Amino acid sequence: MSTIIQMVDAVSVPVTSVTVSDAKWYAIRTRSRHEKVAARELDAQGIPAFLPLVTSIRQWSDRRTKVEMPLFPGYAFVRVDYFSGDRVRVLRTTGVVDFVGQKMEGSSIPDEQIESIRTILIRNVPVKEYPFLNVGQRIRVRNGALSGVEGILVAVKGARQLVISVEPIQRSLCINLDDYQIENVSVAGSKGSGPNENSANPR
Repeated sequence: MSTIIQMVDAVSVPVTSVTVSDAKWYAIRTRSRHEKVAARELDAQGIPAFLPLVTSIRQWSDRRTKVEMPLFPGYAFVRVDYFSGDRVRVLRTTGVVDFVGQKMEGSSIPDEQIESIRTILIRNVPVKEYPFLNVGQRIRVRNGALSGVEGILVAVKGARQLVISVEPIQRSLCINLDDYQIENVSVAGSKGSGPNENSANPR
């Protein structure tokens, strides 16, 4: 597991509202250090884009500097109808290399995964990178600032942690659950039979 990312400020390129019913979230691959350029140009075109950014503190010999970095270097997210002209517009955007996933149909990302990441950033919750994980007991936070956030429950050194994964880019991050109440979530994304946070506790 890699070093904790120190969350000083959590910022992201704004997400424009989407009304097209066929629009879904997709990951796009960008050129190195072109994530912000691509996201801003997409937003200027009216294409909903989401670039999760974190601000960390870098310690130099004579100073401390705040550095704003993509949470997932080399990737951003767009919400489009994959079979519309927007897909071509995305591909023609400066800094965009390609969509992530199958060429003919793309690999969409569930809305709840994007919303969970956005909530964590907005709430300024410390996050850690985690080895990619897409199998396990899915749960949802029931209360507090992280209410509605979903992911996979794991135990690390006896502590409950929530892993949020974005399958198309094979990336995961985790947060501490502390005293949050949780409930089981079915594979289809519906709520469990009831508020059963104890059954979802690995300890």
